[in-house]
Amino acid sequence: MSTTNSVSSVVHALERAYPPHLAESWDAVGLICGDPEAPVTKVAFALDCTETVADQAIAAGAQMLVVHHPLLLRGVTSVAADTPKGKIIHKLIRNNVALFAAHTNADSARPGVNDQLATLCGITPGRPLAPKLQGLDKWGVQIPAEQAAALKDAIFSAGAGEIGEYSQCAFSFEGQGQFLPSANANPTRGTREQLKTLKEMRIEFVAPRGRRNAIMHALREAHPYEEPAFDITQLQPTEPIEQACGLGRIGTLEQPMRFEDYVQMIANQLPATAWGVRAAGDPDRQVQCIAVSSGAGDGFIEEAAKLGADVFLSSDLRHHPVDEALRAFDLCIIDTAHWASEYPWTSQASQVIAQALPDVEVEVLATRTDPWTIAKHPQDH
Repeated sequence: MSTTNSVSSVVHALERAYPPHLAESWDAVGLICGDPEAPVTKVAFALDCTETVADQAIAAGAQMLVVHHPLLLRGVTSVAADTPKGKIIHKLIRNNVALFAAHTNADSARPGVNDQLATLCGITPGRPLAPKLQGLDKWGVQIPAEQAAALKDAIFSAGAGEIGEYSQCAFSFEGQGQFLPSANANPTRGTREQLKTLKEMRIEFVAPRGRRNAIMHALREAHPYEEPAFDITQLQPTEPIEQACGLGRIGTLEQPMRFEDYVQMIANQLPATAWGVRAAGDPDRQVQCIAVSSGAGDGFIEEAAKLGADVFLSSDLRHHPVDEALRAFDLCIIDTAHWASEYPWTSQASQVIAQALPDVEVEVLATRTDPWTIAKHPQDH
Protein backbone atom coordinates (compact mmCIF):
# COMPACT_ATOMS: atom_id res chain seq x y z
CA MET A 1 0.00 0.00 0.00
CA SER A 2 1.38 3.40 -0.96
CA THR A 3 2.35 5.74 1.88
CA THR A 4 0.82 9.23 1.79
CA ASN A 5 3.57 11.86 1.91
CA SER A 6 3.05 15.50 2.77
CA VAL A 7 4.86 18.79 2.41
CA SER A 8 6.14 18.33 5.96
CA SER A 9 7.54 14.88 4.99
CA VAL A 10 9.59 16.52 2.23
CA VAL A 11 10.66 19.37 4.51
CA HIS A 12 11.82 16.90 7.16
CA ALA A 13 13.90 14.93 4.63
CA LEU A 14 15.48 18.09 3.22
CA GLU A 15 16.25 19.55 6.64
CA ARG A 16 17.95 16.32 7.67
CA ALA A 17 20.19 16.62 4.60
CA TYR A 18 20.61 20.40 4.86
CA PRO A 19 20.18 21.32 8.54
CA PRO A 20 18.79 24.85 8.97
CA HIS A 21 21.32 25.66 11.70
CA LEU A 22 24.06 25.56 9.04
CA ALA A 23 22.54 28.61 7.30
CA GLU A 24 24.30 31.95 7.60
CA SER A 25 22.71 34.41 10.04
CA TRP A 26 21.44 36.68 7.24
CA ASP A 27 19.81 33.85 5.29
CA ALA A 28 16.13 32.86 5.03
CA VAL A 29 15.77 29.13 4.47
CA GLY A 30 12.92 26.65 4.79
CA LEU A 31 9.28 26.58 3.73
CA ILE A 32 8.30 29.82 1.99
CA CYS A 33 4.69 29.03 1.18
CA GLY A 34 2.44 26.00 1.27
CA ASP A 35 0.43 23.90 3.73
CA PRO A 36 2.69 21.50 5.67
CA GLU A 37 -0.13 18.94 5.76
CA ALA A 38 -0.86 19.04 2.02
CA PRO A 39 -0.20 15.75 0.18
CA VAL A 40 2.80 15.47 -2.14
CA THR A 41 3.29 12.95 -4.94
CA LYS A 42 5.81 14.94 -7.00
CA VAL A 43 8.58 17.45 -6.21
CA ALA A 44 10.30 19.69 -8.77
CA PHE A 45 13.79 21.16 -8.31
CA ALA A 46 15.38 24.35 -9.68
CA LEU A 47 17.99 26.88 -8.67
CA ASP A 48 15.70 29.93 -8.70
CA CYS A 49 11.96 30.39 -8.46
CA THR A 50 11.32 32.60 -11.47
CA GLU A 51 7.86 32.86 -12.96
CA THR A 52 8.93 30.53 -15.79
CA VAL A 53 10.13 27.96 -13.25
CA ALA A 54 6.86 28.25 -11.31
CA ASP A 55 4.92 27.67 -14.55
CA GLN A 56 7.03 24.61 -15.33
CA ALA A 57 6.55 23.15 -11.85
CA ILE A 58 2.79 23.57 -12.20
CA ALA A 59 2.78 22.07 -15.71
CA ALA A 60 4.84 19.12 -14.43
CA GLY A 61 2.15 18.31 -11.87
CA ALA A 62 4.39 19.00 -8.86
CA GLN A 63 2.87 19.83 -5.49
CA MET A 64 6.18 21.19 -4.23
CA LEU A 65 9.06 23.20 -5.71
CA VAL A 66 12.50 23.07 -4.07
CA VAL A 67 14.98 25.84 -4.94
CA HIS A 68 18.38 26.99 -3.77
CA HIS A 69 17.88 30.76 -3.78
CA PRO A 70 15.15 32.01 -1.40
CA LEU A 71 12.46 33.99 -3.22
CA LEU A 72 11.95 36.29 -0.23
CA LEU A 73 15.56 36.65 0.93
CA ARG A 74 15.43 40.44 0.92
CA GLY A 75 12.69 42.13 2.89
CA VAL A 76 9.42 42.90 1.17
CA THR A 77 6.42 44.84 2.44
CA SER A 78 3.92 43.30 0.06
CA VAL A 79 3.29 40.08 -1.82
CA ALA A 80 0.35 41.51 -3.73
CA ALA A 81 -0.35 39.71 -6.98
CA ASP A 82 0.68 42.76 -9.01
CA THR A 83 4.27 42.69 -7.62
CA PRO A 84 6.93 40.45 -9.25
CA LYS A 85 7.45 38.20 -6.23
CA GLY A 86 3.84 38.36 -5.14
CA LYS A 87 2.70 37.22 -8.58
CA ILE A 88 4.80 34.06 -8.21
CA ILE A 89 3.60 33.39 -4.65
CA HIS A 90 -0.04 33.77 -5.66
CA LYS A 91 0.43 31.51 -8.68
CA LEU A 92 2.03 28.78 -6.55
CA ILE A 93 -0.64 28.97 -3.84
CA ARG A 94 -3.52 28.95 -6.35
CA ASN A 95 -2.07 25.79 -7.90
CA ASN A 96 -1.32 24.09 -4.56
CA VAL A 97 2.46 24.14 -5.04
CA ALA A 98 4.54 24.61 -1.89
CA LEU A 99 7.88 26.42 -2.15
CA PHE A 100 10.98 25.49 -0.13
CA ALA A 101 14.52 26.92 -0.17
CA ALA A 102 17.78 25.32 0.98
CA HIS A 103 20.43 28.03 0.54
CA THR A 104 23.59 28.53 2.61
CA ASN A 105 22.64 25.51 4.72
CA ALA A 106 22.92 23.45 1.50
CA ASP A 107 26.19 25.24 0.67
CA SER A 108 27.70 24.15 4.00
CA ALA A 109 26.14 20.69 4.32
CA ARG A 110 27.97 17.47 3.47
CA PRO A 111 27.18 16.45 0.87
CA GLY A 112 25.94 19.77 -0.43
CA VAL A 113 26.36 22.38 -3.13
CA ASN A 114 30.12 22.71 -2.68
CA ASP A 115 30.70 18.96 -2.71
CA GLN A 116 28.82 18.69 -6.00
CA LEU A 117 30.84 21.55 -7.48
CA ALA A 118 34.15 20.12 -6.24
CA THR A 119 33.38 16.73 -7.79
CA LEU A 120 32.57 18.34 -11.15
CA CYS A 121 35.85 20.25 -10.89
CA GLY A 122 37.80 16.99 -10.69
CA ILE A 123 38.65 16.90 -6.99
CA THR A 124 37.54 14.85 -4.02
CA PRO A 125 35.89 17.38 -1.67
CA GLY A 126 38.25 18.03 1.23
CA ARG A 127 38.09 20.50 4.08
CA PRO A 128 35.90 23.61 3.83
CA LEU A 129 37.44 27.02 3.27
CA ALA A 130 35.26 28.31 6.11
CA PRO A 131 34.62 25.37 8.48
CA LYS A 132 31.54 25.16 10.70
CA LEU A 133 32.74 22.71 13.32
CA GLN A 134 29.69 20.98 14.71
CA GLY A 135 29.83 21.79 18.40
CA LEU A 136 27.51 19.64 20.49
CA ASP A 137 25.60 20.28 23.70
CA LYS A 138 25.10 17.56 26.30
CA TRP A 139 21.69 17.92 27.94
CA GLY A 140 20.20 16.47 31.09
CA VAL A 141 16.57 16.80 32.19
CA GLN A 142 14.48 15.35 35.04
CA ILE A 143 10.83 14.34 34.51
CA PRO A 144 8.26 11.93 36.05
CA ALA A 145 8.94 8.51 34.54
CA GLU A 146 5.46 8.08 33.03
CA GLN A 147 5.97 11.21 30.88
CA ALA A 148 9.52 10.48 29.77
CA ALA A 149 8.51 8.89 26.45
CA ALA A 150 6.47 11.93 25.37
CA LEU A 151 9.36 14.24 26.26
CA LYS A 152 11.82 12.13 24.24
CA ASP A 153 9.52 12.26 21.21
CA ALA A 154 9.41 16.05 21.44
CA ILE A 155 13.14 16.63 21.78
CA PHE A 156 14.00 14.09 19.08
CA SER A 157 11.61 15.85 16.69
CA ALA A 158 13.45 19.11 17.47
CA GLY A 159 16.80 17.62 16.38
CA ALA A 160 18.19 16.04 19.54
CA GLY A 161 19.75 12.60 19.97
CA GLU A 162 21.49 12.18 16.61
CA ILE A 163 25.01 10.70 16.60
CA GLY A 164 26.39 9.89 13.17
CA GLU A 165 24.06 7.39 11.50
CA TYR A 166 22.10 6.82 14.72
CA SER A 167 19.04 8.74 15.89
CA GLN A 168 16.91 8.91 19.06
CA CYS A 169 20.02 8.35 21.20
CA ALA A 170 19.56 8.94 24.94
CA PHE A 171 20.54 7.57 28.36
CA SER A 172 18.05 7.40 31.23
CA PHE A 173 18.11 6.46 34.91
CA GLU A 174 15.79 6.83 37.88
CA GLY A 175 16.35 8.92 40.99
CA GLN A 176 14.50 10.86 43.67
CA GLY A 177 13.70 14.52 43.10
CA GLN A 178 12.40 17.14 45.48
CA PHE A 179 11.14 20.72 45.34
CA LEU A 180 9.35 23.23 47.53
CA PRO A 181 6.72 25.30 45.66
CA SER A 182 6.34 28.90 46.81
CA ALA A 183 3.01 30.46 47.76
CA ASN A 184 2.78 31.91 44.24
CA ALA A 185 3.71 28.71 42.38
CA ASN A 186 1.31 26.64 40.32
CA PRO A 187 2.78 23.13 40.76
CA THR A 188 1.72 20.22 38.57
CA ARG A 189 2.75 17.89 41.37
CA GLY A 190 2.67 18.67 45.08
CA THR A 191 1.19 21.51 47.13
CA ARG A 192 2.27 25.11 47.62
CA GLU A 193 4.67 25.65 50.54
CA GLN A 194 5.04 21.89 51.15
CA LEU A 195 8.19 19.95 50.30
CA LYS A 196 7.49 17.39 47.58
CA THR A 197 9.60 14.29 46.93
CA LEU A 198 8.94 11.92 44.03
CA LYS A 199 10.57 9.43 41.70
CA GLU A 200 11.87 11.05 38.53
CA MET A 201 13.67 9.92 35.41
CA ARG A 202 16.79 11.73 34.28
CA ILE A 203 17.24 11.76 30.51
CA GLU A 204 20.61 12.66 28.98
CA PHE A 205 21.21 13.30 25.28
CA VAL A 206 23.36 15.30 22.88
CA ALA A 207 22.28 17.80 20.23
CA PRO A 208 23.90 20.28 17.81
CA ARG A 209 24.47 23.64 19.46
CA GLY A 210 22.59 25.31 16.64
CA ARG A 211 19.41 23.47 17.73
CA ARG A 212 19.58 24.74 21.31
CA ASN A 213 16.65 27.17 21.08
CA ALA A 214 14.42 24.72 19.22
CA ILE A 215 15.12 21.94 21.71
CA MET A 216 14.61 24.21 24.70
CA HIS A 217 11.23 25.26 23.29
CA ALA A 218 10.23 21.63 22.65
CA LEU A 219 11.39 20.59 26.11
CA ARG A 220 9.38 23.31 27.87
CA GLU A 221 6.28 22.59 25.77
CA ALA A 222 6.39 18.82 26.49
CA HIS A 223 7.42 18.97 30.15
CA PRO A 224 4.60 18.85 32.72
CA TYR A 225 6.36 21.06 35.28
CA GLU A 226 5.88 24.80 35.56
CA GLU A 227 9.68 25.12 35.91
CA PRO A 228 11.42 22.07 34.40
CA ALA A 229 14.90 21.29 35.73
CA PHE A 230 17.51 20.78 33.01
CA ASP A 231 21.17 21.50 32.37
CA ILE A 232 23.27 22.06 29.24
CA THR A 233 27.02 21.41 28.96
CA GLN A 234 28.88 22.69 25.92
CA LEU A 235 31.14 20.00 24.41
CA GLN A 236 34.27 20.64 22.38
CA PRO A 237 34.16 19.78 18.64
CA THR A 238 35.78 16.42 17.91
CA GLU A 239 35.19 15.96 14.16
CA PRO A 240 38.20 16.15 11.79
CA ILE A 241 38.29 19.43 9.90
CA GLU A 242 38.51 17.48 6.61
CA GLN A 243 34.97 16.20 7.28
CA ALA A 244 33.54 19.39 8.74
CA CYS A 245 30.61 21.26 7.24
CA GLY A 246 31.19 24.77 5.97
CA LEU A 247 31.48 26.96 2.90
CA GLY A 248 33.87 26.08 0.06
CA ARG A 249 36.03 22.98 -0.48
CA ILE A 250 39.67 22.27 -1.31
CA GLY A 251 41.19 19.17 -2.90
CA THR A 252 43.73 17.94 -5.45
CA LEU A 253 43.54 16.69 -9.00
CA GLU A 254 44.84 13.17 -9.60
CA GLN A 255 47.44 14.60 -11.98
CA PRO A 256 48.74 18.16 -12.51
CA MET A 257 47.34 19.98 -15.55
CA ARG A 258 48.16 23.06 -17.60
CA PHE A 259 46.00 25.85 -16.26
CA GLU A 260 44.51 26.61 -19.67
CA ASP A 261 43.59 22.93 -20.11
CA TYR A 262 42.00 22.91 -16.68
CA VAL A 263 39.92 25.98 -17.53
CA GLN A 264 38.69 24.19 -20.64
CA MET A 265 37.81 21.14 -18.55
CA ILE A 266 35.72 23.34 -16.26
CA ALA A 267 33.94 24.86 -19.26
CA ASN A 268 33.15 21.35 -20.46
CA GLN A 269 31.99 20.09 -17.06
CA LEU A 270 29.73 22.89 -15.87
CA PRO A 271 26.31 23.65 -17.38
CA ALA A 272 26.62 25.95 -20.38
CA THR A 273 25.87 29.67 -20.07
CA ALA A 274 25.96 32.52 -22.59
CA TRP A 275 29.26 33.95 -21.37
CA GLY A 276 30.92 30.70 -20.33
CA VAL A 277 34.01 30.66 -18.11
CA ARG A 278 36.78 33.25 -17.74
CA ALA A 279 40.09 32.89 -15.96
CA ALA A 280 43.19 34.79 -14.85
CA GLY A 281 46.66 33.26 -14.65
CA ASP A 282 49.55 31.82 -16.62
CA PRO A 283 48.04 29.45 -19.22
CA ASP A 284 51.09 27.15 -19.04
CA ARG A 285 51.28 26.88 -15.27
CA GLN A 286 50.92 23.35 -13.86
CA VAL A 287 48.07 23.28 -11.33
CA GLN A 288 46.86 20.53 -8.99
CA CYS A 289 45.48 21.93 -5.72
CA ILE A 290 42.02 23.38 -6.37
CA ALA A 291 39.78 25.44 -4.07
CA VAL A 292 36.15 26.05 -4.96
CA SER A 293 33.35 28.15 -3.53
CA SER A 294 29.89 27.95 -5.03
CA GLY A 295 28.07 31.20 -5.75
CA ALA A 296 29.69 34.56 -4.98
CA GLY A 297 32.86 33.59 -3.13
CA ASP A 298 35.52 36.25 -3.60
CA GLY A 299 35.69 36.64 0.18
CA PHE A 300 37.51 33.28 0.30
CA ILE A 301 40.33 34.08 -2.15
CA GLU A 302 42.85 34.82 0.59
CA GLU A 303 41.91 31.69 2.56
CA ALA A 304 42.33 29.55 -0.57
CA ALA A 305 45.79 31.01 -1.09
CA LYS A 306 46.77 30.41 2.54
CA LEU A 307 45.72 26.77 2.22
CA GLY A 308 48.08 26.32 -0.72
CA ALA A 309 45.60 26.29 -3.61
CA ASP A 310 46.98 26.68 -7.13
CA VAL A 311 43.52 27.64 -8.40
CA PHE A 312 40.54 29.34 -6.81
CA LEU A 313 37.20 28.82 -8.60
CA SER A 314 34.05 30.72 -7.79
CA SER A 315 31.42 33.03 -9.34
CA ASP A 316 30.51 36.72 -9.51
CA LEU A 317 34.16 37.67 -8.96
CA ARG A 318 34.78 41.42 -8.86
CA HIS A 319 37.56 43.32 -10.58
CA HIS A 320 39.38 44.73 -7.55
CA PRO A 321 39.50 41.62 -5.32
CA VAL A 322 40.79 39.54 -8.26
CA ASP A 323 43.35 42.16 -9.29
CA GLU A 324 44.64 42.47 -5.73
CA ALA A 325 44.74 38.69 -5.28
CA LEU A 326 46.81 38.18 -8.43
CA ARG A 327 49.37 40.64 -7.12
CA ALA A 328 49.33 39.36 -3.53
CA PHE A 329 49.23 35.59 -4.02
CA ASP A 330 50.69 32.90 -6.27
CA LEU A 331 47.24 31.90 -7.44
CA CYS A 332 45.23 31.35 -10.62
CA ILE A 333 41.55 32.31 -10.60
CA ILE A 334 38.51 30.99 -12.48
CA ASP A 335 35.21 32.87 -12.63
CA THR A 336 32.12 30.89 -13.59
CA ALA A 337 28.48 31.89 -13.90
CA HIS A 338 26.74 31.85 -10.52
CA TRP A 339 23.96 29.66 -11.90
CA ALA A 340 26.43 27.20 -13.44
CA SER A 341 28.31 26.66 -10.17
CA GLU A 342 25.16 25.83 -8.22
CA TYR A 343 22.60 24.32 -10.60
CA PRO A 344 24.26 20.83 -10.46
CA TRP A 345 23.15 20.65 -6.81
CA THR A 346 19.52 20.29 -7.93
CA SER A 347 20.23 16.72 -9.06
CA GLN A 348 21.79 15.90 -5.70
CA ALA A 349 18.83 17.41 -3.83
CA SER A 350 16.39 15.41 -5.96
CA GLN A 351 18.19 12.22 -4.94
CA VAL A 352 17.77 13.15 -1.26
CA ILE A 353 14.00 12.99 -1.74
CA ALA A 354 14.10 9.98 -4.08
CA GLN A 355 15.95 7.99 -1.42
CA ALA A 356 14.09 9.28 1.64
CA LEU A 357 10.60 9.13 0.08
CA PRO A 358 10.56 6.46 -2.66
CA ASP A 359 6.84 7.02 -3.34
CA VAL A 360 7.48 10.65 -4.32
CA GLU A 361 8.33 11.40 -7.95
CA VAL A 362 11.13 13.92 -8.54
CA GLU A 363 11.98 16.08 -11.54
CA VAL A 364 14.84 18.53 -12.05
CA LEU A 365 13.60 21.42 -14.18
CA ALA A 366 15.98 22.19 -17.03
CA THR A 367 15.33 25.95 -17.21
CA ARG A 368 18.52 28.00 -17.26
CA THR A 369 17.87 30.86 -14.86
CA ASP A 370 21.23 32.53 -15.42
CA PRO A 371 20.19 36.17 -16.11
CA TRP A 372 22.94 36.78 -18.70
CA THR A 373 21.73 35.77 -22.16
CA ILE A 374 24.12 37.48 -24.61
CA ALA A 375 27.92 37.48 -24.83
CA LYS A 376 29.73 39.34 -27.62
CA HIS A 377 33.36 39.74 -28.67
CA PRO A 378 34.76 42.22 -31.22
CA GLN A 379 34.44 40.95 -34.78
CA ASP A 380 37.52 40.54 -36.95
CA HIS A 381 37.64 43.01 -39.84
